[in-house]
Amino acid sequence: MRIISIILAGIIAVSSGLAADTAAAEDRKTLGFGRLFTNDFFGDGDDRWRSGSYSWSLVRGYEWNGRPPEAAFELMEYRVRTEIIAPRRLNGVGSDDRPYVGALTFGAHTHFARGAYDIAAGAEITAVGPQTGLGELQEWFHVLVDAPTPRVLDDQLENAVHFGIGAEVSRPVRLNDRTTIRPFAEVKTGPEDFARVGFDVMYGRIGQSDLLIRDVPTGQLYRGVEGVEGVDGGLAFTFGADYTHVADSAWLPDDRGVTALNNRTRLRAGAHWQFAEDVSFFYGLTYLSEEFEGQPEGQLLGSLKLNLNF
Repeated sequence: MRIISIILAGIIAVSSGLAADTAAAEDRKTLGFGRLFTNDFFGDGDDRWRSGSYSWSLVRGYEWNGRPPEAAFELMEYRVRTEIIAPRRLNGVGSDDRPYVGALTFGAHTHFARGAYDIAAGAEITAVGPQTGLGELQEWFHVLVDAPTPRVLDDQLENAVHFGIGAEVSRPVRLNDRTTIRPFAEVKTGPEDFARVGFDVMYGRIGQSDLLIRDVPTGQLYRGVEGVEGVDGGLAFTFGADYTHVADSAWLPDDRGVTALNNRTRLRAGAHWQFAEDVSFFYGLTYLSEEFEGQPEGQLLGSLKLNLNF
């Protein structure tokens, strides 16, 4: 029953934020929705480690003119995210190299600008453990598709709730009407405490004035609010990289016989395809370096988004 309380708390938090929107200004409106599904099946094809995640964002504000507003809290993003982190094998040899994690997160984030810099800052609450039901959901799905049945749920991380805050500062540099470079720095506390620096490049006609939201496991940028260029179709290509120093990780506790690596890197590339004004598709591929001692190699994750607005 605890997970029901957590879900209700998340719904109440989001509803309270939406109510505050309405109370603050009646003309505040929904500007867009962002979503991204990530799974290693669409990457290297193995069911392991950062196995899968789904992120959904609701963006509300007064208007969108291609840049975040200058005042904080005028534009708000309300995010719900799930993630499954698994050992190298769901049963048999390798099923104990890291603990199984099922995490459910609710967050509220504000996006605003300070001069040439874009800032995203927010707070999150993350539930982990059997209370989330994500392990049972994966087990049910694997039985449905005749995939290997997880035998590691008895060894997953215990029920817990983590509170976190974080902020990212980026500096979009628009070289021309098709090319933007976005160096960024990020700090975050919560299930994992870390500091990160990196960059992203977007090339193409679409997306240059979108509100871009960073996916947590991969760093891929997905479109939260579509821009004002008036482009009905086209392609945009993205690539990026970042380096992370991890100070502490609840996903890799020392008392479970696993030691987290302090330094990680990510490399990513993707393509946004705008079929028409209301139809778009994204596919991204991300390389994650090793996260713990004894992990024999990194992994590739694939990310998908199909957007249909009618």
